[in-house]
Amino acid sequence: MSMSDSDSTSSHGGDYKNFRQISRDRLLVEMLRSTKTGDSKSTWKVLIMDKVTVKVMSCSCKMADITEEGVSLVEDLHKRRQPLPTMDAIYFIQPLKENVAKFLSDMSGGKPLYKKAFVFFSSPFPKELLAHIKSNASVLTRIGGLREMNLEYFAIDSQGFLTDNERALGELFGENGEKSRQYDACLNVMATRIATVFASMRELPFVHYRAAKVDAVTLTTMRDLVPTKLAAAVWNQLTKYKDSIKHFPQTETCELLILDRSVDQISPIIHEWTYDAMCHDLLNMDGNKYVHEVPSKTGGQPEKKDVLLEDHDPVWLELRHAHIADASERLHDKMTTFISKNKAAQIQHGSRSGGELSTRDLQKMVQALPQYSEQIDKLSLHVEIAGKINRIIKETELRDFGQLEQDLVFGDAGPREVINFLRTKQDAPRENKLRLMMIYSVAYPENFEGEKGQKLMQLAGLSHDDMNAVNNMRLLDGYSASEKNSSGVFSLKFESQKKKRSIRKERKGVEETWALSRFYPMIEELIEKLNKGELPKSEYACMNDPSQSVHGTQESASVRSSPVSAAHSMRSRRPASWARPRNSDDGYSSDSVLRHASSDFKRMGKRIFVFIIGGATRAELRVCHKLTEKLKREIILGSSSLDDPPQFITKLKMLTTEFDDLDIY
Repeated sequence: MSMSDSDSTSSHGGDYKNFRQISRDRLLVEMLRSTKTGDSKSTWKVLIMDKVTVKVMSCSCKMADITEEGVSLVEDLHKRRQPLPTMDAIYFIQPLKENVAKFLSDMSGGKPLYKKAFVFFSSPFPKELLAHIKSNASVLTRIGGLREMNLEYFAIDSQGFLTDNERALGELFGENGEKSRQYDACLNVMATRIATVFASMRELPFVHYRAAKVDAVTLTTMRDLVPTKLAAAVWNQLTKYKDSIKHFPQTETCELLILDRSVDQISPIIHEWTYDAMCHDLLNMDGNKYVHEVPSKTGGQPEKKDVLLEDHDPVWLELRHAHIADASERLHDKMTTFISKNKAAQIQHGSRSGGELSTRDLQKMVQALPQYSEQIDKLSLHVEIAGKINRIIKETELRDFGQLEQDLVFGDAGPREVINFLRTKQDAPRENKLRLMMIYSVAYPENFEGEKGQKLMQLAGLSHDDMNAVNNMRLLDGYSASEKNSSGVFSLKFESQKKKRSIRKERKGVEETWALSRFYPMIEELIEKLNKGELPKSEYACMNDPSQSVHGTQESASVRSSPVSAAHSMRSRRPASWARPRNSDDGYSSDSVLRHASSDFKRMGKRIFVFIIGGATRAELRVCHKLTEKLKREIILGSSSLDDPPQFITKLKMLTTEFDDLDIY
């Protein structure tokens, strides 16, 4: 029996692997494959997990991957299981008392459930639990290995992870959050899981964090101290890893920036116009699952089929960060190209009346060609989705809302425009008016006080529950509004009531091809400043403050100089700030996107990790992909949760209600 952490080499050795690839390799190779030793080398095994580790595994690996490593059965630790005394078991579990008790119950006595057990813990294992296992002599002889994997995060994207603290917003920023027992528990779980990211990546970061403002005027609250407390807890765990994990770096290798949701209140509620964001915002999807209607093979009613919009779909991978208008155009072009290259389709086309076909007509035509069904399935799926999104945009007059939202953010609209708009949009969806009011409240908070707020609520047709969401925006504002300035978080200006205020500054030198693409999440600006070593020290502190010679002039300069200039030259040739090159020419495949996905990372600078407490957005994840290419540094986004606007608004309402009263899932 061995009690050790992984001894795999640093991620910097050999070919460069991205974040999710490293996570996957650790689970499949370092954990599952490592059990193929001695008399266990060729036998099938049972994999037993708890409710957290099963999510960890499913985010990085498919069932086929697990089976390939010799696992024939996956079981739930806390459910009744059939004894399999001739098989070995692999336990991948959290180091909790109840989990260890269940494991001991399985493997002790005269009739254990399994022949031998290989035990892997997802995070650091307390000494008292190890002593408890060692005290059971019958179990000790049946343990083939005992390890800390230190992998307890959900890799939801090639450059994104979650700590699964869905209630963090309420537990840390709620009206009574700082008085509740959940406050410290939430921070501790979050810190432990963030630290396991660096254990997996073999990285030791400079831990930057948004510092609480301390002066004679401003009262510092527990909400203000959340990033500071989390940074300290993460650094504490990392210092332990330096001593306990083999090959863990002893000097800093990357950067970590810890923020909270108050750094950008607009991003979770504004309408984001990219394909990915609109799918999750407008289509009532269940996670990444979309219900797709496909033609019946018997000629009856269309059949419903669940599909996952994930990285294995090349069309999704290519279009997810594109503007919805751009995505729609590309889909039509792909369908047209497919028709032009297919003789049977051309014959069908020629038999129809003249005139240009719509994308929907093209889709129906190709679906009539069964020999091409596999090729066209994914394309037809995305044609349907884009068409549905465009219909919703038109029916709800969403472009008008989107224009006013962005005009408010950039100071091109003010109270007069908002009032006139609400008067002319009385029948508009209440949800859209609520989101507009929330943005308005960030720019003009004084207009929501007392009777003014009541009149606005009536004009917008909002309920008291809706107004809770508007009023609770203040709980996420770490500093008082009057103290914001252009270098701070929101850039609110109060010189004159007649002056329109901007919440965000226009980006210089950025030409946007598509309408409604002006808005950018605040982390885009912060990551660029971090990359240049220009984060204001008055607002962003560093837990392990680096010397100027290492961080500012010598080492970091060598990482940034040539890659950044190269990124600018590539970017200048692009028509839209987030549009991807259209390399695919076969009408349905996006192999070029997949082909370049890993090679792009081979010559990267040091990684940047950004963690947002209280929920991240899809726009923020998109920014990390965009800046990875621009800065030539892999940017990895972490958060307590990934929230689409409806989820975030529900959570915001909870900040002044009992947490168990609302269902956020």
